Amino acid sequence: MRRPIDSLFGRLALLVVAVLLASHFAWFALMRLERTQQQTRYAVEEATFLVDAVRQHALHTPDQPLPSRVKLVDPASPAVPAERSDMPAPLERFVEDARDRMPAGTQVRIGEPGRPPELWVRGPTDAKWIVVPVQPLRPPRSRDRMAVWLALIFSFAVMLALFAAWALQRPLRSLAQAVTRFGRGLPVPPVPERGPRELRQLTHGFNQMVQEVARTENDRAVMLAGVAHDLKTPLARLRLRAEMMEEVKMRDGVVRDVDSMTHIVEQFLVFAHDGADRSEAVEVDAQCERVVRSYRAVASGATTVQTELHAGPAFLLPAATLDRILSNLLDNAHAYGAPPIVVATARTAQGYTLSVRDNGSGIAAQDLINASRPFVRLDPARGGNGHSGLGLAIVERLVRRAGGEWEIGNHEGRGLRVLMSFPFEVVPRVAAASESVW
Repeated sequence: MRRPIDSLFGRLALLVVAVLLASHFAWFALMRLERTQQQTRYAVEEATFLVDAVRQHALHTPDQPLPSRVKLVDPASPAVPAERSDMPAPLERFVEDARDRMPAGTQVRIGEPGRPPELWVRGPTDAKWIVVPVQPLRPPRSRDRMAVWLALIFSFAVMLALFAAWALQRPLRSLAQAVTRFGRGLPVPPVPERGPRELRQLTHGFNQMVQEVARTENDRAVMLAGVAHDLKTPLARLRLRAEMMEEVKMRDGVVRDVDSMTHIVEQFLVFAHDGADRSEAVEVDAQCERVVRSYRAVASGATTVQTELHAGPAFLLPAATLDRILSNLLDNAHAYGAPPIVVATARTAQGYTLSVRDNGSGIAAQDLINASRPFVRLDPARGGNGHSGLGLAIVERLVRRAGGEWEIGNHEGRGLRVLMSFPFEVVPRVAAASESVW
């Protein structure tokens, strides 16, 4: 099961959202702190201005009435509030800032709680307490508008950042898909060179590599196909002349050698073939049964080939590809393995599987990595029996071209097993390609 967090876009999106969330939260906290400090400074400035205005009023125009909520109180009055030690932190900072703005020795107090906030000030030269109103440091609000604007800005920022992350990873995703196709041996069209400079350079290098590999593979296939094709005519003449020989023992030996050489040439041609299989898509279970039945009829000692077919009719593969895969694996198992040989299919949670296994001695662990390499024979003594070392290499190439994966190993410590897996999404493409041809 694919997890979104495993993709580049998923991780970029998570990183972007986390960074934006952290930065907006920090910005919001700083703005709240700055707003509180600014409000405190403004309240201190306003209170200081009022205290100075009242003091000047008392000195120059004592007979004039004072504004509402501004008054002068005698120090002996019981209304004078006492020093408070239980003030909230913002209010305590306000009192300290106000005391710092007043002349040295000025007494600063806050009115009794539960009443409209008042500031009581008495300087060294003041005969009475000066009482002025103070604006609330944190006026009550039904809703913090800053949080609303922050949520809107954060939403737009996340959308823009996710779009930028998607645009950034889009060319990289195309390159990853092309690399996957290239690794499976499928045709790879040139990848558009877009994105940042480093990504354009990487894409350009990949396109050049694909072109060079394709050119080299094409040259090798042309050379191999040319040599194999040129050998078919002299082999046909050699077989004709061998059949005209009078000595039976000699004739049978030469014909057998010619047949082995012809089989090798045909393997060369199959391996050199680089085109897509356009044959009709067939049900794998039914085709396996037909191939095994035909193999039993023509191959000596093949009566022990068994089938375990449980994939169902939805498992489809091109007929030519499936025939070549089965014929090569059955020939390989018949030549090097031991009975019984089992052809099995199954349906799994990820897709379909096709396997061919025998009960021989298998392949040594150190030789498994070389088993599918072209022209590699793990048993050189059998190289003269029509085996070119291409059988497993052909199977691997055919499986990858069909969109599948293969695994070769010893089955339960006994014979060799070749397990081929085809995801569910491969089967519709196979059927569609077959229908487009017909």
